[in-house]
Amino acid sequence: MTAKLLAALIAVESGGNDHARGRHGELGPLQIQPAVVADVRRITGRRYAWGSMTNRVLASEVAQAYLGHYATEARIGRPVTDQDRARIWNGGPDGWRRRRTAAYWNRVVAAMRRMDREAVAQERVVAVKISPRQ
Repeated sequence: MTAKLLAALIAVESGGNDHARGRHGELGPLQIQPAVVADVRRITGRRYAWGSMTNRVLASEVAQAYLGHYATEARIGRPVTDQDRARIWNGGPDGWRRRRTAAYWNRVVAAMRRMDREAVAQERVVAVKISPRQ
């Protein structure tokens, strides 16, 4: 998973709030459910605790492991895209094919575009600050 996709997922899931809590038991910046942590423990053998999902590094590791397991060419039958990864994150192992996850992908794309615009704006500010005075 790219850093850009991870940042967009965090923006969509929690608005960047590492301590966010969802209505259905989701926790942290990536709004991880207890079942996802249990699944990743089974997949990796690592002892992640659901309560530690407010730690952005650990939450990111769990997301990477989950998507690394389920978002594969062997499962999907073609090269995996960021859209597949985002939709699996939202809709579970088969989320890439569920119609209801398409709207989630659109929100992720919007977040990535917003980040691109902000990066361009920041580059312009830096360029103005370092340009020689005339």
